[in-house]
Amino acid sequence: MEVLKCDNLKKQIKGKIIVENISFSINKGDVVGFIGPNGAGKTTAIKLILGLMKLSEGKVLINGFDIEKDFESAIEKVGSIVENPDLYMYLSGYDNLKMTANNYKNISKEQINEVIKIVGLEKKINDKVSTYSLGMRQRLGIAEAIINKPELLILDEPTNGLDVEGVIEIRNLIKNLSKQGMAILISSHNLTEIDNLCNRIIVIKNGKIVTDDTIENFTNASKLTLEEAFIKKVGENKVD
Repeated sequence: MEVLKCDNLKKQIKGKIIVENISFSINKGDVVGFIGPNGAGKTTAIKLILGLMKLSEGKVLINGFDIEKDFESAIEKVGSIVENPDLYMYLSGYDNLKMTANNYKNISKEQINEVIKIVGLEKKINDKVSTYSLGMRQRLGIAEAIINKPELLILDEPTNGLDVEGVIEIRNLIKNLSKQGMAILISSHNLTEIDNLCNRIIVIKNGKIVTDDTIENFTNASKLTLEEAFIKKVGENKVD
């Protein structure tokens, strides 16, 4: 089942084309890695998908709803973390979740408790966020992103700055969410994490998609590691 469809996305700012001809789709249960060298246009594409920037051309459909023509219906079943989770450090984790729940209709106390359990914060949820480790804050951010039971989850650098334990926790959480049928788009500079988490990879360079394939096909075609195949494809090793 197709959850996200991007059709010929283009963004032009003051005569400069930032992204062009961006077309791909994501199905239920897919975990798709979205990577590119510095300045490739990846973050712009994500903001276009989420309706945070206006399209110059093209169309974004989420569950069949146009992000520009019917924003509320399109974004209703979308969760996201772009850059860092937006958390109130002086409040408890639970109070942060309650504030997020107020942005949606009919989020019950049971639903809040369910996401707390999913992200494994039961023991610390009543502590102030200022006392949380980076990994715990990231898990709380994901709890906020999935509190409305989204069908599409977009994560920007979900393991950035985490220690090994935190990386493993977030990796396992993402895998479990995909098994439940959630479609997930992950932007990351960590190619090892992309290799571990994703069943598909989209590589963007100079505002255009240069690869959209399974990781297995992308690497096996050249008999290289994901990092080696990426460098060969884009001609540089700096991942944005």
